[in-house]
Amino acid sequence: MNSKVILSVLGTLLRFLGLMMIVPLLLALYYHESSVPFLVGMGLTEIAGIYLWLRYKSDDDWKLREAFAVVALSWLVAMFFGSIPFIVGGMSPLNAFFETMSGFTTTGATILDQIESQSRSILFWRCMIQWIGGMGIIVLFVAILPKLSTAGKLLFRAEAPGPTEDKIKPRIRDTAKILWMVYVVISALQIAALHLAGMSTYDAVTHTFTTMATGGFSPYGQGIAAFDSPLIEAIITIFMFIAGANFALLYRTLYTDHKILFKDEEFKFYTAVVVVASAMLILALRYGIGADPLTCLRYSVFQVVSLLTTTGFASIDFNLWPDSSRIVLLLVMFIGGCAGSTAGGPKAVRMLLLLKYARWELFKSIHPKAVKPIKFNGKTVPENMIQETVSFVVMYFLIFMTSTFIISLMGVDILTSITASITTLGNIGPGFNLIGPMGSFNALPALVKVVLIANMWIGRLEVFTVLVMFTPEFWKK
Repeated sequence: MNSKVILSVLGTLLRFLGLMMIVPLLLALYYHESSVPFLVGMGLTEIAGIYLWLRYKSDDDWKLREAFAVVALSWLVAMFFGSIPFIVGGMSPLNAFFETMSGFTTTGATILDQIESQSRSILFWRCMIQWIGGMGIIVLFVAILPKLSTAGKLLFRAEAPGPTEDKIKPRIRDTAKILWMVYVVISALQIAALHLAGMSTYDAVTHTFTTMATGGFSPYGQGIAAFDSPLIEAIITIFMFIAGANFALLYRTLYTDHKILFKDEEFKFYTAVVVVASAMLILALRYGIGADPLTCLRYSVFQVVSLLTTTGFASIDFNLWPDSSRIVLLLVMFIGGCAGSTAGGPKAVRMLLLLKYARWELFKSIHPKAVKPIKFNGKTVPENMIQETVSFVVMYFLIFMTSTFIISLMGVDILTSITASITTLGNIGPGFNLIGPMGSFNALPALVKVVLIANMWIGRLEVFTVLVMFTPEFWKK
């Protein structure tokens, strides 16, 4: 393990993270709020970054284990230093770590009981870190730093969401640039749409940050419900759906093949889940609470897309819905968006491959000697990809069950324990009971918060990138 390479890159990351604090600092000055949290945060982050960069500057070659370490540790370092404005602003260190990890990993789980009591600049920083984390901290640095381009493929592989590496260009740095370009352009379109729908510039920007990142933070305790606007909900639903799709496919749809997105099996499966789950929820609400069809349609589609894409916005307090409705929402939490999107969760492609594998096993039980490969988008799926998918799902559910058990040991009720575990591991945000969409995670015991911080970290980095660091083989020569 070449620690000099790792520390050098972490130093570079901190230098850029410190510079990013200039934006909320300027906002604090504009709104005549205290600039101390960001001055302290920027100062400490820059000092640490410059020290690491100068002290451990290295041009040594990279290996896969260094890439895993850089990616995994980058998110922890971003959490520690990104939390400084929150700590200086009055949060306890543990709560600040929780809120910052939830922000960077685009989880959207909050410990704030009174969100509006925070300054506008702090709330802006809270939303901004979700936007930065949405496309990926490392993907951003691969795009803007020439020095990282040589190790870009390794870093990209360690951070990219999903079982497949979808390269747009031969050079990973060019791919990263294009992904961020698409991300920025779609974000600009949403800001304009929300502004035209009646949102202030501040609200349009902050909600776009957290929609495109599928993060779900809002400057308001009631979230999207605070606006009570079907038009705003419709716009956000559309952009959540877009953010949950594969960005590489979105680019190809616009610039190379206009039909490729609609030919993609994962996107068709993703769309089918939205349609079927929304229909189930409409029926559950129609016969569960007797709401009129249009009201059922409005809230069902929004909440299904919000939780499927792991955004976690709430247009209504779904914690008060009947059990039949909440079961539908709980099921979509276990799916997630598309690979190559900003969404969390296991990803639609893995669920689709598991279904294809199950169908293949049924076929083999009837025709044991037949040769019939599993295909995805017209191509034969390699056996190692099926094995990786099964391994991922097994590890994902083991972590989910373990964290649920630990949380329940702390005296937390079972439904809160289950949903706290899956919403943090899947980077979703709100759950049921104590952690409903209009509540917070603040009342949970300190140990539970530590477990949930670990869940967010592991879930955002697709499980293996973090867990591999805890194996003896990782540290052996």
